[in-house]
This record gives sequence, C-alpha cells and structure tokens, in this order.
Amino acid sequence: MPPSPDPDARAAPAPIAGAAPTWPLPPSAPSIAAPDNAVFGGWREGVDPVGERRFARLGQPLRLERGGDVARVRIAYETWGRLDATASNAVLVLHALTGDSHAAGPAGPGHPGPGWWDGLIGPGRALDTGRLFVVAPNVLGGCQGSTGPASPAPDGRPYGSRWPEVTIRDQVDAEAALADALGIRRWSAVVGGSMGGMRALEWAVRHPGRVARAVVVACGAVATAEQIGLYAVQLQAITGDPGWHGGDYHLSPTTPLPPDGQWPAGWQGPADGRGPRGGLGLARRMAQVSYRSEAELEARFGARVRPDGAFEVASYLDHHADRLIRRFDAGSYVTLTRAMMTQDVGRGRGGHASALATCPVPFTIAGVDSDRLYPIRLQQELADLTGVPLRRIHSRHGHDGFLLEIDQVATIIRDALRIP
Repeated sequence: MPPSPDPDARAAPAPIAGAAPTWPLPPSAPSIAAPDNAVFGGWREGVDPVGERRFARLGQPLRLERGGDVARVRIAYETWGRLDATASNAVLVLHALTGDSHAAGPAGPGHPGPGWWDGLIGPGRALDTGRLFVVAPNVLGGCQGSTGPASPAPDGRPYGSRWPEVTIRDQVDAEAALADALGIRRWSAVVGGSMGGMRALEWAVRHPGRVARAVVVACGAVATAEQIGLYAVQLQAITGDPGWHGGDYHLSPTTPLPPDGQWPAGWQGPADGRGPRGGLGLARRMAQVSYRSEAELEARFGARVRPDGAFEVASYLDHHADRLIRRFDAGSYVTLTRAMMTQDVGRGRGGHASALATCPVPFTIAGVDSDRLYPIRLQQELADLTGVPLRRIHSRHGHDGFLLEIDQVATIIRDALRIP
C-alpha cells in the first residue's frame, strides 16, 4: 500500500504508480488559465503549474466498452485527509461535466477557481477529513491532467480526432484502476452529482463489492430524449466550428512547442486559427440556460437591457462562455457530453430497472426540485428502484442547485455516512 499523503505538502506531491509526464514539468509556470489567444483552455502540461494535482499512470491499456483501448492512461487526482491503516476510510468524490479534481481548496497556481464542493470537504465538514480520506479524480477524457483528446498518443501527437468513444462505464473502470494504485479495495462511499452521479451509480452496479454506500445526486438511470437532444445541439455547435478541424486543432501556432523545439514526428503541421472557441462558447451558453431554472433567470434578469444595449441575461451567458473557454478543452467537452448521451446503467444488464433492483449497495438518492435538465422525477425513479426515500434539495437555482445548496447537500451526505 502506498504511504498516506501529507495534506500539508500537496503542492509538490510525489506521484503514485510511476506517472512520468510526457514533457518535463517546470517547477513553476506563468498561467492558471488559457490566454485569449490559446487554442484550448485545458490544463497544459509543461506550461501550467501542477498545483494540487497528483498523477497515477495505469499499469496496462484500458479496454473500452465500445471496442479498442487507450494505451497509456494517466489520471490526475487530489486527496484530502489520511488513509487509515486498513484503507477503509476512503471516499470517492466524482465531478460533473466541466469539473475537475479540484473539489476543495482555494484558487491558485494551476487552479483557476476554488474547489467546486469546497464547503463539503475539510475538517469538521460533511466529508470530514479528520476522519476520512477523500479522493477526487479528473475523469478519463477530461482536460485537467487526465488522459483525454488533447493528450499525446503513443506516437507523440495529440489524440485529437483519433480519441475513441468513452462511456460512463469506461470512466468508472479507469477510476477502479486508480483505486487499485492507491491500495483502496473498497470505498466507504462514492459520491457524485450530475455526470458524477452517473458514475456513482455505475460504480455501485459494476463494482458492488467495492462500494459500501453510493450517494447519487441530480441524475437519472438512463439519458432521456430531451437530454440527448440538448446535448446534440451543443456538440453540433462545436464540431461545426471552422476551428474544429475534425478534432485535430490542439497543435496550432499558439501551442507551446516541446522542449526540443520540434513538432512530434509524423505531425503534418499546426492547424490554422484558434480552435473551436466560438463553438465551445455557444455550447456553454446553451448548457447554462438548462442548468438554471426559468424562475431564477426571470427573477435575476427578466427582459432588462444593459446600457450598451445587450440583454442582461445574454451578458450573463457570455460571461459563463468566456470563463469556460479559458479553462476547458472543446475535445473533452465533446467526449464527456457523448458519454452522458449514452449513459444507461442497465445496458447489457437486462435494463436499468433490473440492474438497480438487484444491486446490493445501499443508496442515497437526491434531486433538486427545480431541476429541468435532470428533473426530479428521474431521481424518484432511482429511489423507487433502489427502495430508498428520495431526498429533495429545495432550490431556485435549477440543476446547479447540487453545487450551490451546500448546507442541504451536506446534511444529505452526513446522513448517508452517519456522521453527526
């Protein structure tokens, strides 16, 4: 079993499982978010600070549900607290679509924003790091240190258009391999919301012997037609952008060269332009509307117009688009969105009703009462199939309530983990 990490020394962690970077990581780097002229906004190895990330290299190729494999998988993750002597106090926290491993802690070098569930993780909080060892990985296919479309393939070129289709099941398999590398055979709990909730659900069904409890928030058992339709339009916005280049936009005139100053062998030359930034921004605008409730948008913005003539709600969407472009990769947005479109916990298991009704893992199911993207009827179905009461998060914020209503989510997690 690897030694328990020192929570006070996370800024310069020792990698577990031999996670040697492809290009050397400098001791410091100037940026924590992509500049205006960057071709993509994900974490850039050799350019951006490591921050609180740790890295694990999986020991063998990852076989994929749809066929094929990813030859060399690296998972970025962060931890809080200490793993006990029996490795029985570990909790896995899983992020949503545009989240990452930085679930707790302040913004700083390598981390453009504070932890997305910062109020839940720490001494005395719902995920009490005085008792628990909390692990938050960046998902397979992501762009914040884990292997994804922007990562070098075995030939040294970015995967780009060659990146394979990845499912929720594949993401869980990568996380299971990470758990093996950390010496964790069974999680005390697996907790997640939205896409993270999908993975928590899949963890319980795929690896029931490795999950003591699953806390599933703001998702369903299978993607609905409306969700698939909304996601399909967002993907069209990205892949229809002239800067998409079929997915092969990661090396461009604005991309830093490797240390030897040469493009990787076999590369045909950098793409022109700045990548599909416009398409990614449009996709984020569409998504942001679905993440919030109609009542909240009306109360906050109505039809009010700014002095420059722009509608206030349009300026709000522009702001969120700009923020995402600076920290996220369009290729990762496409691959993770496709994973959510194909989410079905019952695939190959006789349907989701059968898969959940026979799962032995104790569940806690929660939903946001104003969520229109993953409406609460979907969580009610999960609760009915798993034989537990539905926990309701009361919020005017819509789907994003699982990130914003920290006190309510904290109570749900404390009850699930039986923490006073």
